[in-house]
Amino acid sequence: MNPSSEELKNHMKTKYPQGKYHSVYEAGFSGYWLHRELTELGFNNIIVSPTDIPTSGKERLRKTDKIDSRKLARELSAGNLKGIYVPSLLFQELRGLSRQRYQQTKKLTRIKNQIKSYLNYYGQDLPENCELLHWSMKFICYLRTLEFSYEMGKEQLENYIDELLLLRSRKLKILQSLKKHLQKHNLYNKIKLLITVPGISYITATTLLTEIADIHRFNSTDSFASYIGLVPSTKSSGEKDKVLGITVQFNRYLRQLLVEASWVAVRNDPALTLSFTNYSKRMCNQKAIIKIARKLLNRIYYVLKNEKEYVRSVVA
Repeated sequence: MNPSSEELKNHMKTKYPQGKYHSVYEAGFSGYWLHRELTELGFNNIIVSPTDIPTSGKERLRKTDKIDSRKLARELSAGNLKGIYVPSLLFQELRGLSRQRYQQTKKLTRIKNQIKSYLNYYGQDLPENCELLHWSMKFICYLRTLEFSYEMGKEQLENYIDELLLLRSRKLKILQSLKKHLQKHNLYNKIKLLITVPGISYITATTLLTEIADIHRFNSTDSFASYIGLVPSTKSSGEKDKVLGITVQFNRYLRQLLVEASWVAVRNDPALTLSFTNYSKRMCNQKAIIKIARKLLNRIYYVLKNEKEYVRSVVA
């Protein structure tokens, strides 16, 4: 059968005219459009994470489309599969725009490293602020004044600088577009609420809102922490329990951002500062900041769930 939802519907209507149809597919590159088509055609469809599908040893060794399909059908009929959250089209497109900003940031970091590597290769001295995240126009103008033995060296540096400025303008355009659409769809108030939490900047708040979409899909802070990846991995055998550190399954757009926000929060919120100091007495700072990130996550959950501004704690 061709990979067509309409053809599948016609087949099922012909073979099982009075049936109730259930279907499942793995989350992947194709996104959510197929789920929406199947739902409109009357299928009770779910999308599952590949890591949550029970798999036998033989199925790990022999992986084909036919084996995977039978495995999914078997586990769906047994009720062992739980579908992931499917965001609305509005939040899906907002999330895509936010992730594009993230990608532009990564590209900016890469081109800066390429410029520094190129200049080091030719023995050019770099000013101290070349290590800063933001390169000022004054610094970029200085880069343009650097001289090389031949024109080719100068032209290559100019190409790098032009790419840097292009990526920077794209990132600014994306940020402006995000703000415009958040205001247009009455979501900017939630951004303002998130910014009241210590350590949460506009960029962090925007990423949080677009990735989470609906905070009410999490019934507790524990499930919220599990989604982001701020829960421990454990290994238990008999009477032995071993904690392996935070889980390797996480949202790559949020966990790192929350840890970075926690470093800022411990300098601005007295309660978090006190907690960090106490944690640091019995563990290294890197482990202590993970615990602070979990506390910060609880504050974010409260603010979004209750739609109230965060009031900073007062420590005597």
